[in-house]
Amino acid sequence: MPKIAIIGAGSVVFTKNLVTDILMFPELQNSEIHLMDIDEDRLNTAFGLVKKIAEDLKVKPTIRKTLNRKEALKDADYVINTIQVGGFEATLIDFDIPEKYGLKQTIADTHGIGGIFRALRTIPVLLDMAQDMEELCPKALMINYSNPMAMNVWAVYKASNIKVVGLCHSIQGTARQIANYIGVPYEKLRYRAAGINHMCWFLELEVDKKDAYPLLREARRNPEIFKKDPVRFSMMDLFGYFVSESSEHMAEYVPYFIPYEEKIKELDIPIREYVRRCIEGDKEYQKNKRIALGQEPLGELKKSHEYASGIIHSMETGHRRCIHGNVENTGLITNLPHGACVEVPCMVDKNGIQPTYVGELPPQLAGLNRTQINVQDLTVRAVLEKRKEYVYYAALLDPLAKAVLKPEEIIKMVDELFEAHKKYLSYFD
Repeated sequence: MPKIAIIGAGSVVFTKNLVTDILMFPELQNSEIHLMDIDEDRLNTAFGLVKKIAEDLKVKPTIRKTLNRKEALKDADYVINTIQVGGFEATLIDFDIPEKYGLKQTIADTHGIGGIFRALRTIPVLLDMAQDMEELCPKALMINYSNPMAMNVWAVYKASNIKVVGLCHSIQGTARQIANYIGVPYEKLRYRAAGINHMCWFLELEVDKKDAYPLLREARRNPEIFKKDPVRFSMMDLFGYFVSESSEHMAEYVPYFIPYEEKIKELDIPIREYVRRCIEGDKEYQKNKRIALGQEPLGELKKSHEYASGIIHSMETGHRRCIHGNVENTGLITNLPHGACVEVPCMVDKNGIQPTYVGELPPQLAGLNRTQINVQDLTVRAVLEKRKEYVYYAALLDPLAKAVLKPEEIIKMVDELFEAHKKYLSYFD
């Protein structure tokens, strides 16, 4: 049975979903699952929760917990990464300092100024992890869930020899939303999507072998449906295609909405949404802690739509399935830069992750993707080459920041963010 290491297992909601998914496959029920976190309280909660899940499913995996990452990684077959470097304290800084300069954000974890500084904190830790993997489990697959997805994965495959794929739930989640908007069962919807993480495009939508985009445009005219996803429908109006990540995310990736107060109100854009989610997440953690201690019932277990368990199942059994993965662009999308991190359909079986060729994106979509790839490239280079000036270039190129702030304001803001995050960024000194 495979050894599966979950690094950052203290993200207990994620751990709960991932482990439930894994143990619901009969072929994986005897897996060896190693939970690792640097927070002992959260680690103990995750450990207690996983034991409850195994008991509820009446399966007997081997479950271990450790504060030592190398112990978790030794001889692992799969390494699932869910770390958040700096936690809530660092997240608040990523919101508060830009907002002081007039730059509002909604999620700030994948693109934009928040995404840049989260990458600067996270990539060095991932590279240390990759180095440990080269020594302790060189054939293992790193399955990355940590944001900023594209920059994290790009840095790992650029600087390491380990196998890596980045996973998000935005494609499969959005496909279900689209099916709901147009009033068809999800199983009837056929789609083809590609681009970059959180800015992946539904290039084709079909129901019963007919183009379903007219149905989606018709649904968009319903005010009740439009208000569920106002930014994404507005982007479809502007550029012709529906995008993979939610309206609250998409609002901060482009310069068309947040710089204008009337647009924030008209489209109900939730500024500082991720801060609210973090506060709610702590309440969820406390509930899961009570479950782990046996003070509350576990409740019904359901399979999630995450890809990780399916990947492990396919690689262990040979069962072929398609996922959407974040991988190196080796000519997969021909009008995006070679070497960038792209999100494309991938086949998975005993041969591992096999990305599929997409070809050219519609030029307007490739143009939008490149506005973020430019920032990602400079941020990854900043870490790998320890070139602090590249961080300033990245911030100056961010579409939202340059729409709101003057160049000198962006530079001053970056200076202040460097100072606030200095305990994580000493490698630039």
